[in-house]
Amino acid sequence: MTWKTVPIGTVIRSSQYGLSIPADPNGHVPIVGMKDIQDGRVRIDPNVCVNLSEEDARDYLLANGDILLNRTNSPDLVGKTGIYRGDGKAVFASYLVRLVLDRERVDPDYVVQILASEGGQRHIKQLATRAVSQANLNPTTFKNHFYIPLPELGEQVRIRQVLLTWDAAIEKTERLIALRVRQKAWLVAKIISGFGHSTKLGDFLKQVSRSVPKPGKPYWALGIRSHGKGTFQRFVEDPSSVDMEELYALNRDNLIVNITFAWEGAIAFVKPEDEPCLVSHRFPTYEVDREKADPHFVKYIVNCKQFFSQLALISPGGAGRNRVLNKRDFLKLEVSLPSLTEQKRLAQILGGIDLLIEKEQSVLVAFKSQKRGLMQKLLTGQWRVKAVETEAR
Repeated sequence: MTWKTVPIGTVIRSSQYGLSIPADPNGHVPIVGMKDIQDGRVRIDPNVCVNLSEEDARDYLLANGDILLNRTNSPDLVGKTGIYRGDGKAVFASYLVRLVLDRERVDPDYVVQILASEGGQRHIKQLATRAVSQANLNPTTFKNHFYIPLPELGEQVRIRQVLLTWDAAIEKTERLIALRVRQKAWLVAKIISGFGHSTKLGDFLKQVSRSVPKPGKPYWALGIRSHGKGTFQRFVEDPSSVDMEELYALNRDNLIVNITFAWEGAIAFVKPEDEPCLVSHRFPTYEVDREKADPHFVKYIVNCKQFFSQLALISPGGAGRNRVLNKRDFLKLEVSLPSLTEQKRLAQILGGIDLLIEKEQSVLVAFKSQKRGLMQKLLTGQWRVKAVETEAR
């Protein structure tokens, strides 16, 4: 069985643009913006308010079950959707559209599950028109061309109850991951703030240079993501496109820095699978003296916001590529270095937290995949959710 599909406009009673009014520190009515739409929900920030009389605010006050749709924003954010569940008095901004649904035909929570899903968001973005850096969704186009499956109302409620169960599991897992990340950041901050003696990087790092001729055939190059997000591999199919005749080889556990983007945290350790890759002269490479420092411990020290701030200070110049790391100053940077035994113990603790985060992220991916599969089955009618019958007592 497949559900009947209808244009979403047939179940919308009214739609309305929000208020074009600036936030006011002396305001008393919270105003919802795009940032307040998260995970299919509308969340109110009591610190962002506008100054409106009761009469002026009346027509824009959100009601329980209203759906807000982001009609104008970047291509990635246009169409972002959330439901307001009566969490407090609030109005909404002009680049949002309020959708009031016909509740005799549709359940708002059921509809927002469709709109906020990966497939729903992809479809909305396809309906939006794009400029250079902005995208705009015409509400009329959306109403006429966004289709939703329409089972009977009771079945809609049962479907969204199943999906909300998965939402609760996803949200709980996301909170747990965020807690682990904060726990790790707190521990690293405590270490940096004085757990051990202050030591210059040059006391345990030695720059190495393993020059090799540029290959005459395709090869793998190594890059570094900013903000401490590690390395990535890039396949160079045409070596002649590389304007250098000499490149540099790497060993696992080498520390490498992108001198052009060090100021935004482009620093990483070489992983075992990165060893065959090559880098240019813009990626100075360092070996760790293992009699003084543990590479696994150093990895946590150099991949945190506090250390990134130090890298920014020794990368003078303007914005972007004009800010180049001073390699001499790099080795003069100081970090807190406990005994080697303590370094290994702390690295093991932090590694344990990383392992937990990795496992919980795998669980999160599984939950989201399960929900996508459920939506495919439930919204097409392939799987039915039966009403639970209760006996009178």
